Amino acid sequence: MPDTQQPAFLKKPHLWCFSTYFAEGFPFSIIRSVSTVFFRDRGVSLEAVGLTTFFGLPWILKFFWGPLVDEFATKRRWLLAMQTALAALIGATAFLVPLPGGVRLIAITLFVGAFIAATHDIAIDGYYLAALDKQEQTKFLGYRVMAYRVAMLTGTGVIVTIGASFSWTLAFLLAGLLLALLAAYHYFFLPECETQRRPAAKMLGLFARPRSLSAIALAAAGIAALYFFFNSAVYRGWKQGLPVLKELNFARAVGLGLLLILLLLAVFRNRLAAVLTRDPESFYGRSFLSFMDQEKIGLVLAFIILVRSGEFMVSSMVSAFAVDLGIKQHYGWIAGGIGIGGWMIARYSLKRVIWPFLLAQNLTNVVYMLLARELAYYLGVNTGAAQPMAIGAWNLALFAGATGFEQFASGLGTAVLTTFLMRLCLAEFKAAHFAIGSGLMSLGGIVAGVSSGFIASWLGYSGMFLVSFLISVPAMVLLFWVPKK
Repeated sequence: MPDTQQPAFLKKPHLWCFSTYFAEGFPFSIIRSVSTVFFRDRGVSLEAVGLTTFFGLPWILKFFWGPLVDEFATKRRWLLAMQTALAALIGATAFLVPLPGGVRLIAITLFVGAFIAATHDIAIDGYYLAALDKQEQTKFLGYRVMAYRVAMLTGTGVIVTIGASFSWTLAFLLAGLLLALLAAYHYFFLPECETQRRPAAKMLGLFARPRSLSAIALAAAGIAALYFFFNSAVYRGWKQGLPVLKELNFARAVGLGLLLILLLLAVFRNRLAAVLTRDPESFYGRSFLSFMDQEKIGLVLAFIILVRSGEFMVSSMVSAFAVDLGIKQHYGWIAGGIGIGGWMIARYSLKRVIWPFLLAQNLTNVVYMLLARELAYYLGVNTGAAQPMAIGAWNLALFAGATGFEQFASGLGTAVLTTFLMRLCLAEFKAAHFAIGSGLMSLGGIVAGVSSGFIASWLGYSGMFLVSFLISVPAMVLLFWVPKK
């Protein structure tokens, strides 16, 4: 529909800030949160539930293709294409539920969907930064945070309730339909805010180059070889002879590999800069180097990587915690709450509120630790039980209170961290810089999240929640030295 035919109110940022960030948060909730309830409900082990944290891998790696969203087509076109693909993929997941190997097929499908959803996030964040000036970005931050939290509530609340109480096929089908409706709405009413630098068709030429194809093939072969090695009879034999290897598996190896690559990039950053600047017209080189050439970038990177580690560990296990307590039917309506942090940042400034907001976010871990100790008896009785024992209204209220506090505090934390990342973005590379910052923020989180299932199996839920708080402390300490623009 041409802009001249659109009602004026449909163009207002109040509306599209909410709708686009709802569309961003909803697939994330399906892939990262709803899936953990689904898999645990189908009898998947805690270790395997912890491995679903690898669904977050694309959100770490997205800075590799973030510059493409800046350079080719427009953010709006990327947004619409990814939204349509997500609607089709999640809707198709519904038909895999009743199949004999449905759990494994759904895991593969959601992992593919995670790459699409991560690209979708890049497009939405870039659109927000391109369509609004800095004052408006802060003004409407509350809308985007609220929309994201409502989307998470819709996923962990409505979709989980439908799946756990009625049918997972119906739940995934309705999730796909909702995304399809959002894509249709944005196609007709989301305004265009930029002109493309280069047409999307030229992007295909980048991947057709022998160097690009070789790099993609090599990375895929390396990951596949690592996966098959850790599941091979040879490695199982090694573990029998060397018990220490029982602690090293595919998940931990990939996590350690990512951290090693990050350290190597830091050590050889000058050589990396020389490689990236061989072509002065390279948008990749300019995107990465302009991000790295900022005040106290070492402290900033350390803070970004560490700041959400504890939160990711909790979010990876809290739904499994609810299932093992025997309250999966109640988890949907409990997992609510809307963040109000955006308004408070606009009112009181980032520098004033960032530390207390992060402290509130990380105190959630302590609350869950105390709750796990209080309800240890029910965890022992109900874990794996076909007919779980009722935990009582008071205990259910305690869980609801802890989850409500988590949602509230997480909304505050999301608001301040989003503002922090937005202020690191330079005008020419909005989408790329936000993708780099948010991707690095997920790095520490995915390593912590992957280990969460193993820690929970080893120390119990209470011990795992305590560890999650302890690993959040370094970021809060770094905050005193990190520049806050």
